[in-house]
Amino acid sequence: MDKKTTEKKTYGEAMERIRTILASLQDENTDIDTLAERVKEASELIAFCRAKLLKTEAEVGKVLEAGN
Repeated sequence: MDKKTTEKKTYGEAMERIRTILASLQDENTDIDTLAERVKEASELIAFCRAKLLKTEAEVGKVLEAGN
């Protein structure tokens, strides 16, 4: 994952950037020269969000198990 893409990002910030990228990709005037770059950034952000979700799920699971 590109450190610049996910550096100091929260899940919410990453999701907002993904939404922005998707909106720009849906625009028929999208510059073909930046298309691959935006798709790569979105892919990295999706991986970042997925990892955050999995980590949070594991942490919540541990807390719930400890409470039983």
